[in-house]
Amino acid sequence: MELLAVSASVARQRTDCAIIGIYEKGTLSAAAKELDKKLNGQLTRLVKQGDVRGKLGESLLLPELSSAPCARAVLVGLGAQDKFGRKQYRKALSAALSIVNKTGSLQATSYLSQETVAATNAYYIGRTSAEVAGNSTYRVNDLKSAKKAPPSKLKKLSIAILGGPERSQAEQGLKHGNGIVTGMSLTRDLGNLPSNICTPTYLAKTAQQMARDHRGQLKVRVFDQSEIRRLKMGSFLSVTAGSAEPPRLIVLEYHGGKAKDNPIALVGKGITFDTGGISIKPSSAMDEMKYDMCGAATVLGVFKSALTLKLPVNLVGVIPTCENMPSGTATKPGDVVKSMSGQTIEILNTDAEGRLILCDALTYSRRFEPKAVIDIATLTGACVVALGNQYSGLFSNDDELSVSLSQAGKRSEDGAWPMPSDDEYAEQLKSNFADMANIGGREGGAITAACFLAKFTKDMKWAHLDIAGTAWLSGSQKGGTGRPVPLLVDYLLNNK
Repeated sequence: MELLAVSASVARQRTDCAIIGIYEKGTLSAAAKELDKKLNGQLTRLVKQGDVRGKLGESLLLPELSSAPCARAVLVGLGAQDKFGRKQYRKALSAALSIVNKTGSLQATSYLSQETVAATNAYYIGRTSAEVAGNSTYRVNDLKSAKKAPPSKLKKLSIAILGGPERSQAEQGLKHGNGIVTGMSLTRDLGNLPSNICTPTYLAKTAQQMARDHRGQLKVRVFDQSEIRRLKMGSFLSVTAGSAEPPRLIVLEYHGGKAKDNPIALVGKGITFDTGGISIKPSSAMDEMKYDMCGAATVLGVFKSALTLKLPVNLVGVIPTCENMPSGTATKPGDVVKSMSGQTIEILNTDAEGRLILCDALTYSRRFEPKAVIDIATLTGACVVALGNQYSGLFSNDDELSVSLSQAGKRSEDGAWPMPSDDEYAEQLKSNFADMANIGGREGGAITAACFLAKFTKDMKWAHLDIAGTAWLSGSQKGGTGRPVPLLVDYLLNNK
């Protein structure tokens, strides 16, 4: 979709559809008042008739506006005027675009961007608008033989800015938002694919295709099972032992920054399907375990955004990817394996497998001497219990990194909540037979999982994002969310 910032008046700008706002209690926005004059008081009459009340997200389509330069308009509720902030802006624009996408409009102009949005500026209005527009036109890559969801007809969205330097700020925001959506869409596509298609080999081919599409900008190396074995990644290989699907270790390098600058390393969990192994999961909702590779999908999405925006940073991506299946060759509870680091692990529960592949990937990332390493994983149901689907869990051994990621979450509205990872929790991981166990009991499950990973990140500036509650939605809205691509891209934009 083409995205533009324009200095336009609703009374003069020709467009297929104008998006205008109304606050609670029937208070027309400035653009709505201007259009109301063109329409000889039609909007005022609608308010008096009770057809529109200004409730946040409530939308009304006004077709065939012969006396106005816009062919049609969507009147959308903005809620209370004194509480109109970025979240309200996002919800209002999203609601309006859902109506626009049902019309034949090829282009639309939003005048919501001319409203005063608390605690924001023209850059974030532009960025938010691009993200909302991109997500509104996203279609799940369904595999239905018929009745596929039709693509959106909307090809161009303009956001009206009052003018001056704000227009260039908004244009920068639109550019960054579009780059973020490009990465989010890839992450969502990969997560939504079934596991018989999105295998470890498929993820590897996706990374290789990205390298071909951006020749000279991205280097990709894929390790097969024999090469993984030569790397002595015994912990990683213990997870794939029961599967006929071969594992892959995918390594990406993007050099957008100065040659002397150490890279930021992103490590993504890529379990393309998780049965739980011998510690098998309940059958209910097990289909959602195709999303257990959303950490890997996030890494690929962030790289896609970085390439699209030509970010001036150096990045390394490390993706261990495999299936976790039960069979006669599967790893069993009580088995002891040796990680790439040389530390031994007693596997008490084969369903705590994500940490087993991540620990070897974290060890591998050391060879790039990263200035920071961030792992992303749908790691624990305990994190969902603790934080729901609002916040990702944020664990770190470095306060500065933790604060930077937390602030990026706030700016991007892709929140991450700082969680403890004190040494006292690590006591739960003690084993009589190995250096550590892979689980520490029910209490503080998300924390002990992070403490396990911390044992492989000593002397590294490290953070862990548990995205089990934020990477996908269940129920009627089932599908990948693309999170936490916005958080991580914002972090890269502000920590060059």
